[in-house]
Parts: sequence; C-alpha cells; structure tokens
Amino acid sequence: MNWFLAKLVFRIVCGNGDHTPQFDEQIRLICADDELHAFHKARLLGEGDHLNSPCENNANVSWKFIDVTELHLLTRPADGAEVWSAIKEQADADLYIRSVQKTATQLLQRGLHHFTGSN
Repeated sequence: MNWFLAKLVFRIVCGNGDHTPQFDEQIRLICADDELHAFHKARLLGEGDHLNSPCENNANVSWKFIDVTELHLLTRPADGAEVWSAIKEQADADLYIRSVQKTATQLLQRGLHHFTGSN
C-alpha cells in the first residue's frame, strides 16, 4: 500500500447561489495500491462529502463535490519533507507577509495554550 495526497475541490453554494463563486480545495491523505485506486478512492470520498447546512438568513449552504485535481505519491516519510506547495502572486507583498506572520502568531499562541492547559 502507498500513501497519496489528493486535492479535492468543492463548490460552496449559499442559498440560490447569487454570490461570488466560492470553492473549497481540500488536501486528503489516501491509502491505496496505486495512483488509479487512489484517484477512485478520493473521488468516492468527495462524492460522499456533499454537505448541506443552514447559513445566515436561514438559507441553505452546500458543498458540492467537483472532482479530484491532484494526486501526489508520498515517498518515504522524513522529518521536514515537503508535502504541499503553492505559489501565489499578491498585489501587496507587505500586507501578505503581515497576514502570514499574524497567522503564525495565532498558531503559536494556540499551541502554547494547548501545551500549558490554559485558555
């Protein structure tokens, strides 16, 4: 058996869908014999994950599975191994860097709270 990373894409629709289109890209860990089986297994997971729930104004929000867009074989696990990468272009580099640093600070604080048992 091999481990794969699969990217599943869902469309998020709130109410009648009269809003800016939104998509949820999820990275899933898949165990399969080969890439073909990993692809089919990822598709089955996506098809089984159609979600519907109420959102603001009592409208219904749903996640509609689109398809699997990427599969990556995970070779021998190693500390620090790259498992995902994305290159982004941002109009405001300083704003993006501040956003990354703010998110990192929040992750660190959450980890410290968990480690120390404080809320």
